[in-house]
Amino acid sequence: MTSPAPSAVCSSVLDLAPVVPVVVLEDAADAVPLARALVAGGLPAIEVTLRTAAALDAIRAIASEVPGAVVGAGTVISPAHVTGTVAAGARFLVSPGWTDVLLEAMKASGVPFLPGVSTTSEVVALLERGITEMKFFPAEAAGGTAYLKALSSPLPQARFCPTGGISLASAPSYLALPNVGCVGGSWMVPADAVADRDWARVERLAAEASALGRG
Repeated sequence: MTSPAPSAVCSSVLDLAPVVPVVVLEDAADAVPLARALVAGGLPAIEVTLRTAAALDAIRAIASEVPGAVVGAGTVISPAHVTGTVAAGARFLVSPGWTDVLLEAMKASGVPFLPGVSTTSEVVALLERGITEMKFFPAEAAGGTAYLKALSSPLPQARFCPTGGISLASAPSYLALPNVGCVGGSWMVPADAVADRDWARVERLAAEASALGRG
């Protein structure tokens, strides 16, 4: 099955769902059932991190076999990552940080992307370059909700997907902020559930996450 063009899916990663699952897969054979469980639970945007050798095959499998999923690539840190993941079917890109070289490659990819920031200067530098949507990472370690709230007044045009240390309990406080579009997290894909291939549990946890509202 051919994946729809990114522009046909969405113009913004931040508006797909309140939570983007951050997935680490050791076995690409788990990619499709895991993605189906997440989609069934109401989380269509799935970030597959490039932390394992199985990542590209996992992205390729989800893109071709799970039409309800919007699969993206995380831990993108080089132009080679950009071209490789987009060729595999990634519909969005997420980086833990950025350089001008990486930013240009992501811009040229034709898919939505979230460059990572953790300081005010990095946010301003991206705004200078016309980028208004970013990943805030590592969210909890970098100042959490207090830091993002402080940024919202002087830099209201910047919108974020905070990721790093966020849980079901803490996610609502992030989602209540005016400059947060969604959060990234891995609590709905716990390692033991993936190892046990307990897709029903993943679906239940995804449903809890997808139900998170603002305020």
